[in-house]
Amino acid sequence: MSLHPFYPVFDDVEWLRRTLPLGVKLVQLRIKDQPMDVVRAQLKEGKALCDEHGAVLVVNDYWQLAIELGCDWLHLGQEDLDVADVVAIKAAGLKLGVSTHDREELDRALALNPDYIALGPVYPTILKKMKWHQQGLEKLTEWKEIMGDLPLVAIGGMSVERSAGAFDAGADIVAAVTDITLKDDPEARVREWLEACA
Repeated sequence: MSLHPFYPVFDDVEWLRRTLPLGVKLVQLRIKDQPMDVVRAQLKEGKALCDEHGAVLVVNDYWQLAIELGCDWLHLGQEDLDVADVVAIKAAGLKLGVSTHDREELDRALALNPDYIALGPVYPTILKKMKWHQQGLEKLTEWKEIMGDLPLVAIGGMSVERSAGAFDAGADIVAAVTDITLKDDPEARVREWLEACA
């Protein structure tokens, strides 16, 4: 299946309640620093909402819960890969997305035969402290040439205004976080994203 080119990443299922009815078809729940029962409840509701709206839910990090709840997609960062049971993940039939920041990480990700690879931060990001500086659009082009048909996700400092440049550089999918969540009218911004990625 082909993934929708617009990929919002949210930290609470409340965002799915607000944005799925607008037409979001690919979304990641990236829940941090919450008790496991809260995470389980959020992912369970997120899966139900995505099923209801015909959207793809990607679970960040919590691979055991993704398997337990019958989810279809999982996203792992490089640190997550150090502790995740990739054999169990693949055996459960989960499709896998992996974060990358440099060539060594790209090679590591490709060896796992993932279903997409994310490169970031393409632009400076305020979301989290990272040891990597902005990668730039040229790195997207370089990654895409190496990856071939495998979907490439651009993430980090992305906005509606920057999305066209990322697609032109080789990204198949553009992920957004703060460009939605920090807006005065997040729903209006989601509509702009959907229009830009149509």
